[in-house]
Amino acid sequence: MADIINLLPDNIANQIAAGEVIQRPASAVKELLENAVDAGATEIQLIIRDAGKELVQVIDNGAGMSETDARMCFERHATSKIRSIDDLFGIRTMGFRGEALASIAAVAQVALKTRRHDSPIGTYIEIDNSVVRKQEPCQTAEGTSFAMKNLFFNVPARRNFLKSNAAEMRHIVDEFIRVAMAFPHLQFTFTSNGQQMFYLEKGSLKQRVIAILGQHYNARLVTVKESTDYVNIHGFVGKPETAKKTRGDQFFFVNNRFIKSPYLHHAIMSAFSEMIPADSFPLYVLFIDLDPAHVDINVHPTKQEIKFDDEKILYAFVQSAVKHALAQFNVTPTLDFDLDPGIQQLDAVSKPFTEQQQQRSASGSLYKTFTQANQAHVIDKSSGSNLKHWKDIYEIGRSDFNRPAAAMPAANGDDNEFVNRPSTASVIDERWQEAATDTKVPVQVHQQYILSQIKSGFILIDQQAAHERILYERYQRALQEKPMPTQQSLFPQTLQLLPADAALISEMLPDLHLLGYDMEPFGNHTFVVRGTPADIQSGNEQASIEGLLEQFKHFSAELKVNKREQLTRSMARNNSIPAGKVLSTREMQNIIDELFACSMPNVSPGGKYTYVSFKLTDINRMFEKGN
Repeated sequence: MADIINLLPDNIANQIAAGEVIQRPASAVKELLENAVDAGATEIQLIIRDAGKELVQVIDNGAGMSETDARMCFERHATSKIRSIDDLFGIRTMGFRGEALASIAAVAQVALKTRRHDSPIGTYIEIDNSVVRKQEPCQTAEGTSFAMKNLFFNVPARRNFLKSNAAEMRHIVDEFIRVAMAFPHLQFTFTSNGQQMFYLEKGSLKQRVIAILGQHYNARLVTVKESTDYVNIHGFVGKPETAKKTRGDQFFFVNNRFIKSPYLHHAIMSAFSEMIPADSFPLYVLFIDLDPAHVDINVHPTKQEIKFDDEKILYAFVQSAVKHALAQFNVTPTLDFDLDPGIQQLDAVSKPFTEQQQQRSASGSLYKTFTQANQAHVIDKSSGSNLKHWKDIYEIGRSDFNRPAAAMPAANGDDNEFVNRPSTASVIDERWQEAATDTKVPVQVHQQYILSQIKSGFILIDQQAAHERILYERYQRALQEKPMPTQQSLFPQTLQLLPADAALISEMLPDLHLLGYDMEPFGNHTFVVRGTPADIQSGNEQASIEGLLEQFKHFSAELKVNKREQLTRSMARNNSIPAGKVLSTREMQNIIDELFACSMPNVSPGGKYTYVSFKLTDINRMFEKGN
């Protein structure tokens, strides 16, 4: 019987390795950026075309490579970072695997230009499908330019599995941000289809965080810094008010390498306990520096999941560092006057409190009341006091206590709006009295539930869940049958979004048009909003779209459903009536009528009950007296 086991050809072995290393254009972006950092570059450019499907190019001014190194870097298991097995457990560099460039060359067309600083001429190499097509001397700048063209051109099945351009761009932006955040002392630029998306100057970590995440975080970051013999922790956490319902602004770096660690994330969540809602996520950018001997980074192909030799002690250090930073913030909150330079011009800041002003203030009765011993109860009895007739007011109020609110006398004898208006208690009483005479009138309970009588008893409706179901089915019909009407804005608004959010909105634009949004790209992560769905209050465009993005990212993380389903659920959740909103009788009745006209009225899109029914027979049984 013939032997059946054979060695794989190199090109096939490289393609198999590429399946682990290069999953999408963003994977190549990560590998190439990390190589540029390891090369000692101070300026790194990322150039993208067609969301990386046509071109991913990284240009750096690093050390460059010799002609031999330029050829060897495409061989499997070729690396400049490891010489012995001991080196594997002391790694501080980024790219060390020795498979990245070989994997890229196996599934794309590659053009490499490189020149060392001490060499007058560089090297140019072309490779596709792991085969060298051209190698020749060339004139090029110091450093390296690596261009990956036509990803998966020789593996059509894998190219078909790539997502839309907007989706792939979001992954590329994520990988770019993770590398750029870790090295604020380097300059990064990011260009997509000829449009500059990022220009990040060299600077401090705080400047880099603000440049990437937004200027509004300038006064909302709390510094974290703890140093021990075992580990050093530094970075920033967001103040509690910056917490969001979705992930995305959470960054852990171990020895400058971005990682994902649910265990350490739990340490930060426990430090924020009782300061933010349980379903919210705080912002953090934390750098953990420790001896590489305590870390095993070679446990996952992307190196984003690592293992520590003592996770419990690291958990305690991270939790303690964040708690300490938040405690300092709570004790000594600070004002950032850079937010509004006009504040510095105010008299209270720019002018001194002179001795004459101090004496004038100290001579006043108000000052004496709060500073002299046993004087806190003193009331000024002078003739000019506004409290002269306080007792008369008290007597009038007590005598009128039992009168109906509408019969209260006006302050000056005229009809006063606030005096004649019924109190909240009387409004609720009137609703209950009205409901007693007319069984069809619904009643709002605790500004959260709607109570409605039915033949067999009554139902209690969750107003937010019910409205969410109504809007969800309305939006589903808009996408499938008839687009929703648009309310045109008198003055179009311009929205400036983060690059990742701009890519997300671009992906959703066709469906947003069907749902009533009239908006279009305006360049540089900006959109012009000319109209919104008719049921959204005019002037609330920015809050509406930001809330929609927040909900969409939440559903993207929690649900495995298609984009349209995520979008309609997000809009329904974002635009539904919140708990705490007072509803008129007509609004409550409309919710009831529209809810029971839905195809599935009993649950919200998220699966929560919209109402609970109480049968009269069960209620009677509850109130029966035992004999």
